[in-house]
Amino acid sequence: MRTETTQPRTIILVKHARPQIIPTQAASEWRLGDEGRRKCAGLADALTAWKPEIIIASEELKARETAKLTAQRLGIPWRTAPGLHEHDRSNAPFLADETAFHKRIEALFAEPDAVVFGTETARAALIRFTTALDIALASVSERSIAVVAHGTVISLYVADRFGLDGFALWYRLGLPAFVVTDAPNHPAPVVVDQIR
Repeated sequence: MRTETTQPRTIILVKHARPQIIPTQAASEWRLGDEGRRKCAGLADALTAWKPEIIIASEELKARETAKLTAQRLGIPWRTAPGLHEHDRSNAPFLADETAFHKRIEALFAEPDAVVFGTETARAALIRFTTALDIALASVSERSIAVVAHGTVISLYVADRFGLDGFALWYRLGLPAFVVTDAPNHPAPVVVDQIR
């Protein structure tokens, strides 16, 4: 457990790299595809400006692989933490139609207290993710921490914290991407929405 200090921290929320989509498999079990693994090198290079000292990842495979590959390139440790997983859509069928999927996500942000997609409301996902993030951050002493998670929960968190349009942020974030939510001398979030 870290000791409290007034020293500012840098917190970077990373959306995992592109998985290989297998429609018959739960999204939580998807692994990174070739492009996703390749882009972890670019992600690591983009993160160097923020000097992360550790990466904490969601327990989902695609987030774990993103964290592992990125941490290896940066030469820093990584680990997982519970509760950082994506909005629970485990009961929803795979939506191959991208427009239909986007409409479901837009409804999720528009109606945060209703179960409009999956088994979890947007508000419940936000509370669960925020609590898990606070616990994970309290467990480390490093001053710059990257957290690899998922687009919906990251967007819910950033939108709630900074009063932004969550769906617009979700739509903007590539695979991978990141948002620096805390950093010395940066009062607003810094969004890096595309990694080459």
